[in-house]
Amino acid sequence: MTNPQTTDDRDVVDILVADHRAVEALFVELETRQGALEHRRHLADVVIAELVRHSVAEEAYVYPIARKALPDGDEIADREVAEHAEAERTMKELESVEPSDPRFDELLAHLTSTIRDHVREEENELFPRLRAATAREELVDVAAKVEAVKEIGPTRPHPGSPDHPPANKLLAPGIGLVDRLRDALSGRPTSMDELRERQQR
Repeated sequence: MTNPQTTDDRDVVDILVADHRAVEALFVELETRQGALEHRRHLADVVIAELVRHSVAEEAYVYPIARKALPDGDEIADREVAEHAEAERTMKELESVEPSDPRFDELLAHLTSTIRDHVREEENELFPRLRAATAREELVDVAAKVEAVKEIGPTRPHPGSPDHPPANKLLAPGIGLVDRLRDALSGRPTSMDELRERQQR
């Protein structure tokens, strides 16, 4: 039995695993192919926004810890960043394809498979090793930074953007501001809360 944790108790691994579970729930719903085409488009938009925020946070704060704390940290971080880049290219394509197009489900299946492999690798290998090699206080401190960058960072894929500090940390807020303005103007949902609000109107 696990103890419920307050936000202050959670370390960065707790935050990232919660993100993984939220995205997996969206993938499962999309895989049912149920609901109106507009709803499927909105679900895909939320998945993209969640994955982009998550990737930006990992690249800014988590992979630098891996590079510092693990003997093979550079190799691991480089592999994870490359996987993010592949997923981001798929998301960029998916963003412009309507659910009525057969490519929508093809791209979604590719994205789902890529992300599930990435999640399995992180949760089975990287995260346990990070916890073993890093002081808990540092992981808790980084959790707050990850939550903060997810609030202000991008919500749309930008495959050409920097993916290493310090450039990614410096550019993320500006890119995020532009993305959030575009989202607001277009009515694009970027979270399940926004999507539920839209459904209740």
